[in-house]
Amino acid sequence: MADSEFSRRTLLLGAAAGAVVANTSFRRAGAAPPGRRVAVLGGGIAGLTAAHELIERGFEVTVYERRMLGGKARSMDTDLPVTDGRRPLPGEHGFRFFPGFYRHVPETMRRIPFPGNRNGVWDNFVPVLTATAAIDGPNLTAPFELSLEAIGKSVATPELLLDTLLGGLTYVPRVPYLDLLGFAQRLLTYFTSCDERRLGQWERMAFIDFARARGANPNYLFVISTVTRTLVAAKENLASANTICKVAESFLLTLIDRGSDGAPDRVLNAPTNEAWIDPWVEYLKQRGVRFEVGSEVQGLEVEGGQIGSAVVRSAGGAASRVEADYFVAALAAEQVVRLWSPEVLALDPDLERISQLFVDWMTGIQFYLRTDNPISAGHIGFIESPWRLTGINQAQFWKGRDIARDYGDGQVRDILSVDISDWDAPGMLYGKPAKQCSPDEIARETWAQIMKTQSGRLLLPDTLHDSDLHSWFLDPGIHWDPAAGVNSNDDPLLVNTAGSWDNRPTGATGIPNLFLAGDYLRTNVDLATMEGANEGGRMAANAVLDAAGSPAPRAALFPHVSIAEFDGARALDRDRWFAGRPNLFDLP
Repeated sequence: MADSEFSRRTLLLGAAAGAVVANTSFRRAGAAPPGRRVAVLGGGIAGLTAAHELIERGFEVTVYERRMLGGKARSMDTDLPVTDGRRPLPGEHGFRFFPGFYRHVPETMRRIPFPGNRNGVWDNFVPVLTATAAIDGPNLTAPFELSLEAIGKSVATPELLLDTLLGGLTYVPRVPYLDLLGFAQRLLTYFTSCDERRLGQWERMAFIDFARARGANPNYLFVISTVTRTLVAAKENLASANTICKVAESFLLTLIDRGSDGAPDRVLNAPTNEAWIDPWVEYLKQRGVRFEVGSEVQGLEVEGGQIGSAVVRSAGGAASRVEADYFVAALAAEQVVRLWSPEVLALDPDLERISQLFVDWMTGIQFYLRTDNPISAGHIGFIESPWRLTGINQAQFWKGRDIARDYGDGQVRDILSVDISDWDAPGMLYGKPAKQCSPDEIARETWAQIMKTQSGRLLLPDTLHDSDLHSWFLDPGIHWDPAAGVNSNDDPLLVNTAGSWDNRPTGATGIPNLFLAGDYLRTNVDLATMEGANEGGRMAANAVLDAAGSPAPRAALFPHVSIAEFDGARALDRDRWFAGRPNLFDLP
């Protein structure tokens, strides 16, 4: 999917799904009592969440997952050298980041037991107090919350303070102040817009047009582009203005501690599977959830106006017909459409709209370092890097871990985990986009872009040298085809393009026993994230409860929080919207 689009192949894939059902011999699977059996097809965050909510409400739940539980959020063992009984070095699709405005994931975490933690897995959060803009010269480090501790962390030494001041003197003169004032006015327009205008007008507009950045000052366009591409891997000319501004509103409220679950920026205190996914799976197993890992869902059978069974193929190639009372399709948007055979679409034609959604790439690489000398005390935006890199040094947050003692061959002391947000821009070394680079070229190019930002820090000792690099690990979802000279990606990221809300479903479908769980649903967070996946899993579970007529309480769904001071302005804007008039602040 070099063009990150999958709509053109939907009907072919659906037909293929039908062929699998028609031409495979099966063995029967599933022996739970009728009426309460749920098959969850996919074991990512959405699938695990749906299983969690349903098992706690008395349903029989089996999860089918073709790879590893946890989806894109999981950490994984690498194949790098291990000695003296240590664990393999951990790798990941990309580093985890838990903003304070996440509510669904933290609520689930509180319900996952963890030894020694009063609040379960939630107590494994560690606040990240600063953020750094790494540029070609002195860096700029700023507090990421309004607290004395965060401010102190950002100016921990005179050298760090001077580095930031020099970085400001270097970079700030390039900032287009008048354009940014104009952008603040655009945000005010959004913050004072009623819900109807947000969905009816701003949802249908690309963020670049909302920000009035098309053809604007190149420095202003760079700011707009950097924000969208590094935070949500969304291209500013495609992303919905509603989605981007909604996230901005949530971040702003989190910074002033309104409606948030905790610190504005949090990470886990260990590799994700150790701190979250493994305890979660163990808890679900104890509650009775069955996991069939290595089972790939290949199709759905229609029977009597609903789904009669799912076709699942094991890692060994054996196929089985999975029978259940309810089916929760917890696959990614670009994967779930492969299940839509003509027979399935005949029952619910609206399912085909999912194929109109758009995915792009945001994938990570980890650099294993021989030194523990972090670039920053928090998240890092390498804001001038061609591939829009972001990263974080992880050892400083894993207080219960000694990487050299616990992992690998004993030589690694820190992990610099980096996300590559733009896979289409030419790089510095080879002049090629990441999609056209071999894994080795990706590693070399990414490292070079990082190292370029570490030059010119005159007042601080160099924090990173080429000799520090021990090894690297690229997300195994990236597959290089040397003959074609291109990569493919098992795990692209959904991007909410302008107008895509109309093509996004809810948890229920037009098929009485088929439900959807995923970050592509019409969630309140409105962003393809762990939070969106968790919310989508809850939506699916609630839809199952409704279909079953269950008296059990529904899974909690947390609404988007808007800025209370603008409630009156939004009420006025609602009147203006229905009168066909623009927002009061939407000036020419």
